[in-house]
Amino acid sequence: MADQIARAEDFEKKAEKKLSGWAIFGSKYEDAAELFDKAANSYKLGKSWDQAGAAYVKLANCYLKSDSRHEAANAYADAAHCYKKTNIRESISCLEQAVNMFMDIGRLNMSARYYKEIAELYEQDQDLEKAIVYYEKAADLFQSEDVNTTANQCRQKIAQFASQLEQYPKAIEIYEDIARQSLNNALLKYGVKGHLLNAGICQLCKGDVVAIHNALERYQELDPTFSGTREYKLLADLATAIDEEDIAKFTDAVKEYDSMTQLDAWKTTLLLRVKEALKAKELEEDDLT
Repeated sequence: MADQIARAEDFEKKAEKKLSGWAIFGSKYEDAAELFDKAANSYKLGKSWDQAGAAYVKLANCYLKSDSRHEAANAYADAAHCYKKTNIRESISCLEQAVNMFMDIGRLNMSARYYKEIAELYEQDQDLEKAIVYYEKAADLFQSEDVNTTANQCRQKIAQFASQLEQYPKAIEIYEDIARQSLNNALLKYGVKGHLLNAGICQLCKGDVVAIHNALERYQELDPTFSGTREYKLLADLATAIDEEDIAKFTDAVKEYDSMTQLDAWKTTLLLRVKEALKAKELEEDDLT
């Protein structure tokens, strides 16, 4: 590894020398670019990720001087992938540069991919608000390019994080919309009950009993098969438990569903919120009597 880093430093010095000199034939930027590329690769082989990232940024600048925007964008993306291992903020900054250049040259699909990658980095960093912003940018671009499956994957992430941040109406709108879209697709229609369950759980979190019952009626109209599913039964049983302010009934309904289909962490978290709200209401009423 030390050998690779020594080679990389040598390539980098030669590249800097090219940039500071005069070029009689060809372009000094093209010559320097070739050397920075070799330097970056050697740094990668030596697992010196920060130095590899910095070399790719220098490579991108050489390409910009030569007016090769596509290559510059790719070099920024390469820099981002090196920084990803050591410095999330720097990685995001380089991906932003790549996205801006790909947008300028009309490569929307590439821009969408890197917006999604930025969103994933913010997700990894537990910054859900920023993750939502970039998943939204990615989803819009994927939709404009008719890459609807990936667009909907991004939208599901938005709904998941919005609900975690208690932005329930936003999450409900997305889950219901994806359910509607999926009904007309032979491959996706089997996922409809899952999307409606997610929307229904967000409805429960809002704590509006009338809205919950109205939503269940709407979901039956949207998909007449829904009322025969265990997902519908769970939501209906939970709505009744909330109506009757019966925590035991609420807990039993959750346990019954979970014994057949294990609830994931997201559903468990949201259902616990509903249960806590139900408990708080019960305590409040006990205090009044």
